[in-house]
Amino acid sequence: MDPITMGLIFAAILIAVLATGVWVGAALMIVGALAMSLFTSRPIGPAMATVVWSHISLWGLASLPLFIWMGEILFRTRLSRSLFEGLSPLLRNWPGGLLHVNVAGCTAFAAISGSSAATLLTVGKITMPELKKRGYPDSMVAGTLAGAGTLGLLIPPSITMIIYGIMVQESIARLFMAGLLPGLMLAGLFLAYNVGWGLFTRDGRAMRENPSNWHEKLYALPKLLPVVGLIVVVVGSIYTGIAAPTEAAVLGVVGALALSAAQGSLTVASLRESLMGTVRTTSMITLLLAGSAFLTLAMGFTGLPRALAEWVVEMELSRTSLILSLMLLYMVLGCFLDGISMIVLTIAVVEPLTRSAGIDMVWFGIFIVLVGEMALITPPIGFNLFLVQNMTGRGLGFVSRAAAPLFGIMLISVLLLVAFPDIALWLPHALTSRN
Repeated sequence: MDPITMGLIFAAILIAVLATGVWVGAALMIVGALAMSLFTSRPIGPAMATVVWSHISLWGLASLPLFIWMGEILFRTRLSRSLFEGLSPLLRNWPGGLLHVNVAGCTAFAAISGSSAATLLTVGKITMPELKKRGYPDSMVAGTLAGAGTLGLLIPPSITMIIYGIMVQESIARLFMAGLLPGLMLAGLFLAYNVGWGLFTRDGRAMRENPSNWHEKLYALPKLLPVVGLIVVVVGSIYTGIAAPTEAAVLGVVGALALSAAQGSLTVASLRESLMGTVRTTSMITLLLAGSAFLTLAMGFTGLPRALAEWVVEMELSRTSLILSLMLLYMVLGCFLDGISMIVLTIAVVEPLTRSAGIDMVWFGIFIVLVGEMALITPPIGFNLFLVQNMTGRGLGFVSRAAAPLFGIMLISVLLLVAFPDIALWLPHALTSRN
C-alpha cells in the first residue's frame, strides 16, 4: 500500500474516533493498536506497556508538573492586580492607552506561568473590567487579550516546549532560549498594532487617558518587582546555566508559594485547588504523550514515516517549500485541534521529514509552537476564543472577528521566522558558545 493511501486511512480512522468524543490521547492509542493489528504481527500489549512507560517516566518530564503548579499557584494570587497597577502608569501615555496592559501583562505573566489559559485568565480577569469601564471598544479588548494570551505557549518557561523537547529529544533549555526573542518580537508586533489603532482610527484617537507623571511611574515600579523577581529567578537561572529546567521549576514553585503567602492568598483551600488543577492538567498531558508515543511506535512498525519521508524527498521540495506546506497543514489542523494536541498528533510523521530536509529541530520547535499559537485563536475550536467568549459574554463570531488582526500578525511572525531563522537560533547559539 502506498504511503498516501495508508496515511489517509489512518487519518480517517483517527477523525472517526475523535468524532465519538474520545480523549485525544486515548484516540491515538486506539489508532496505534489498529495499525499494529492490521499491518504488523507484533504483540500489541507488551509494545504498548514498554513504550508508554519509557516515555512518561523520562526525567525531563519532571519539570512539567512543577511549572504547571507554579502557574496554578500564581493564578490564585493577587499578582494580576499588581501587574495592572504597575503597568498602567508606564503605558497609558502611549497611543492605544491601556490596551497595552493586555499585551505587556500577558507577556510578563507568560514568563512565569508557561500556560496560555492561565496567562489569559489571570490577566483578563483584571484588565477586562477596567478597560470596559473606561470605554475601550469590546472588539479591541477581546482581540488583544485573545491574541496576547497565546504568548503563554511561546515565551519560556513553556509547557508546550517541554512536551516538544521530550518528544524529539532536544534540549529543553535550548528551546527556552530559542523562544525568547520570537516571543518578544510577537509581543512587540502586538504593541505596534495597538499603537496603530490609537493613531489611525477614530475610536483610537478618541481614547485619551490622563497622562501619568514621573511620580506615578516611580510609585508603580515596586508593584512590578514580584513579577520581575520571579522571572529573573526562573528564566534567568536557566539562561545563565545556574539551574536546569527542572531545578528552575522548583525555584519557581518556591517563589510562587512565597508570593502567595506574602499577599495573604495562600490558604489550605487555594493550595488544594492548585494541586488538583495541576493533577488534572498533568494527567491530560501525560495521556497525550503516552498516546503519541504508542502511535509513533506503531507508525514506525508500519513503515509509514519512512515511506512519507522518501516520498517527500522524491518530490525534491526545497526546505522553504516544505516549511510553507507544513505551515498550511497546521493552519488547517488548527481549525479543529489545540496547539498541544496538534503537535503530539503529527510529530511522529513530521519529525523524520524535517530531519531528512536538514531543518534545525530547535528552530522547528519554535516554528511549530508559533503555528500552534495561531490555533488558539482559529475558529471554530480556538481555545482562547472560548475563554474570551465566556469572559465577555459576546458570541464566538464576534470574538473571532476581533482576534482576526492578531491572527494576521502571528502569520507575519511565522513568515519572519522562516525568512530569518536567527531570530530563534541566535540566542541559544550565543549562550551555548559562551558557556
